[in-house]
Amino acid sequence: DFFRCTGQTLTGEAIVARAQAGDAEAVAAMTRYRDRLGRGIAQVVNILDPDVIVLGGGLSRVEGLVAALPGAIAPHVFSDRFDTPVRASRHGDASGVRGAAWLWGAG
Repeated sequence: DFFRCTGQTLTGEAIVARAQAGDAEAVAAMTRYRDRLGRGIAQVVNILDPDVIVLGGGLSRVEGLVAALPGAIAPHVFSDRFDTPVRASRHGDASGVRGAAWLWGAG
C-alpha cells in the first residue's frame, strides 16, 4: 500500500517509525491499514462473535494500534454496540515461535 501510494519501498518497521515521527505519507498509510484491519476484524466479529480479539505478530507492538482498533471496528459491526475487548498478545511477536516450540515439544 505504501509503495503503491508513494513509489517508495520501505519495511513495515520503517513505515511505522516514519508515521510516529509525523511523516504525512506514513501516517496516511497507517490510517488506511487501521481502517482495513478494523473492517476485516469486524467481519470476524459479525460471524463468530468472539469474547476477545487478540492482536499478535509484530504489529501488536505498534504503539496505539490496539487502542485505536475498537473505533475502527465498531462502525462495521452489525450491532448497535461493540464492546469486545481488543488486546495485544501477552507474548507479543514471539507468540508464534512460542507456540511452535510448544508443539515441537509435545510431538
